Amino acid sequence: MSMLRFCFLTTFYPPHNFGGDGIGVQRLAHGLVRAGHHVTVLYDADAYIALSPTSPPPALPEPAGLEVVALRSALGKVSLLLTQQLGRPIVHGPEIARRLRDGRFDVINFHNVSLIGGPGLFKYGDALKVYMAHEHWLVCPTHVLWRHGRERCEARECIRCQLHYRRPPQLWRQTGFLEREIRHVDLFIAMSDFSRRKHAEFGFPREMEVLPSFLPAADPSVASGGDAPHARPYFLFVGRLERLKGLQDVIPLFNGAGPADLVVAGDGDFGAELRAQAAGMARVHFLGRVAPEALARYYRDAIALVVPSLCFETFGIILLESFRQSTPVIARRVGPFPEIVERSKGGLLFDSADELRAAMDRLRTDAVFRTNAAIAGRQAFESHWQESVVVPEYLSLVRRAADRKGDIRVAALLRPGTQA
Repeated sequence: MSMLRFCFLTTFYPPHNFGGDGIGVQRLAHGLVRAGHHVTVLYDADAYIALSPTSPPPALPEPAGLEVVALRSALGKVSLLLTQQLGRPIVHGPEIARRLRDGRFDVINFHNVSLIGGPGLFKYGDALKVYMAHEHWLVCPTHVLWRHGRERCEARECIRCQLHYRRPPQLWRQTGFLEREIRHVDLFIAMSDFSRRKHAEFGFPREMEVLPSFLPAADPSVASGGDAPHARPYFLFVGRLERLKGLQDVIPLFNGAGPADLVVAGDGDFGAELRAQAAGMARVHFLGRVAPEALARYYRDAIALVVPSLCFETFGIILLESFRQSTPVIARRVGPFPEIVERSKGGLLFDSADELRAAMDRLRTDAVFRTNAAIAGRQAFESHWQESVVVPEYLSLVRRAADRKGDIRVAALLRPGTQA
């Protein structure tokens, strides 16, 4: 297979990122480089600088074959506001157009483009174009389908909802602009069957393929063995501390004496409220942010990972992180979690506090069941959700899109057996 030149356009990219979408973009870029391709990432550093109260950590070295370009402007927040309101890359547009022209790219992959250019970015460049829906931004101005900050969105109340989130309403969403601009994109990818269905339910007019998130088979920075990270048996929560992540529903189950603890890895805007809720509970332990090598040990030694998210996620990468360490999961029966747990047989689902308590008791007391779930989760990860499986699936989707478009060169270069 001959090398292709990919360009990724995204709002956030490590170290200028808040959550999983930037890390997912980085994982795909690294996977394509390891597969022999060249990747250029264009991202908007202004977005992170404007929205984050702290400075980012130092950037880690990127592998050969990966070029990362951080777009910056003296206009800062003004640049972001113009893009958010007009749906176009007003300030960075000329530089993006120049780089797409000079880069001679074969494939342009749009990721989270909300603040780097909006839908007006889709017309830029003349390569094969792919959009990956890491969030629900195509159908939701707040990205997360979490209406008014208190409930899953089942019907549109977009202007009121944006005002609740203290974001200016995006009037371009009322004009048909998005529907006109998506005609420039050749392939749309959802991260789960659930997310594909949710896009259709909210009126997205294009067909979407499904490609899940993935992880490398192992993290080479993580050493095996070592002391247990926590003295008592424990269940693990990993994620941002926000109301929509649902941890407030788990904490009450650890009040008083009991045989296992709850260990919480992560931080966020809702952290103070959660710590206040757990005040005086000796079995609830907040770690704050945890380095990846330490977090892997917490996964590995946990009875199970608890995933109580209330909102409509597009996938759920932390389930894969748990499966990779042969640790079962207990996930709320919402969004994409049922399809992941049912496909993997790597854990249990719950709707209510009673079901969550029963699931935790079973995984804690039934050693045979827990061992079988741990093995099944790890095997499913290896079969469906590791880099060596998903990156070839991504390239196959790109090849089929090139065939449909009549892009003979890209289709031929991605055909199995083609040599450099």
